[in-house]
Amino acid sequence: MPEFFADRWMRTSAFPSIPSIAGAWFVLLPILMAGCGEIPDSEPATATESTVAVESARAPFAGAPEKVDAPHLPNAYRVHPNVISGGLPEGDVAFQELKDLGVKTVVDVDGIKPDIETAHRYGLRYVHLPHGYDGISDERARELAKVVRDLPGVIYMHCHHGQHRSPAAAAVACVGAGLIEPENALRILETAGTSKNYGGLYDSVREARPLDASALDEMKPDFPEVSPIPPLAEAMVALDHTHDDMTLIADAGWKTPPGHPDLDPAREALLLKEHYAELLRMDEVQKKPERFRNWLSESEAAAKTLEDALSAETPDATAAKKAFDVINSQCTACHREFRNTSLHEKGQSAAN
Repeated sequence: MPEFFADRWMRTSAFPSIPSIAGAWFVLLPILMAGCGEIPDSEPATATESTVAVESARAPFAGAPEKVDAPHLPNAYRVHPNVISGGLPEGDVAFQELKDLGVKTVVDVDGIKPDIETAHRYGLRYVHLPHGYDGISDERARELAKVVRDLPGVIYMHCHHGQHRSPAAAAVACVGAGLIEPENALRILETAGTSKNYGGLYDSVREARPLDASALDEMKPDFPEVSPIPPLAEAMVALDHTHDDMTLIADAGWKTPPGHPDLDPAREALLLKEHYAELLRMDEVQKKPERFRNWLSESEAAAKTLEDALSAETPDATAAKKAFDVINSQCTACHREFRNTSLHEKGQSAAN
């Protein structure tokens, strides 16, 4: 007797007048022969049902981005049932959250080297497809669309803060793969709080269109876990991270911020100064326009003043703030001219 029917007969009083299993067979045999019994709720999904589930994950999604409850994933939003955009996952707690969310593939669009060792411990695949603040090229847009369409999901796409580059990448990827309609793409940036200063990112999302499915089919999904990063870009990423730490110190009144016992104010100011000094030694920087080099030199001098103010026996908060304001001003001016200029303004092609 098949296990399901034997179990059903043993647990029910549907046949009180049948004293034996043989009697049960007498009643059930016509049903089995006719092949018309109902499939129980616990029956595994059929191949057709599995296919429907996969196609559902790839269907255009019209819902609004939803905040993800994940304390260790900064600015995380689900932009499609199969795609989450957010910030850098750091440490085991963050990767455990990714695993708990059903993430299978992590996509880094930042210049920072992915933490592939921790990802592997949690059974996650990493893909490294970095892009800048100036927009997303056609080639990168195709690669991102291929990832969200074909690689195991849920997909988690991140930059450093999860506020600018990853929402743009997620929007361009989902439109290109046909997962969201083009008219719904900009609200991903708006929800994530992407700065309007990054016109190139907005251009890429605004102009994104569904890509030809056959072209995506022809692409090989052998994307790198770690992409080579130009030395200048790598140095800028390191500078950016130290600047973020210095901002935490400033917000804490020029003291070690709560929850970050490893951040010593004077030491972080020294690191900031050394980042500027190393940048100015690079051959690539020496070939940059004079304004670029001047901004770096002025920031290095301000970082030295910041270090002196914070390493004094009695730290000078006023001098520290004044020096850090100079650094922030130089960063803003430099970024506006050299980092945030859109691909269109550079005469290049943005996303389709």
